[in-house]
Amino acid sequence: MEEIKIIEIEDTVYEESYSAHIQKNGASWLGWIPEVPDVNCEEQTQEELLIILAKELHQALVTEDEAWEKQIEEDIKAGKLDHLRKEALEDLRAGKCINL
Repeated sequence: MEEIKIIEIEDTVYEESYSAHIQKNGASWLGWIPEVPDVNCEEQTQEELLIILAKELHQALVTEDEAWEKQIEEDIKAGKLDHLRKEALEDLRAGKCINL
């Protein structure tokens, strides 16, 4: 195996950069993104690898975002955030907030 290269991949939708670790392994290329453990793949060329990593990264971010949205909706319905609403209203009534 050759030395690991680190290449920045930017997800333009989420406007964030991630470090893709890529490595030549015989006739193929291995790649992974440590910040997003589910994103890893093996391709025949470095160019293909980077394209697939970017696609998998975006899909992982979408999946994570959807899971977060689902969880927050469930928490709202279950009343788990009611104490935060109450606290915010108390702060508003007490004049601790500024009008944006």
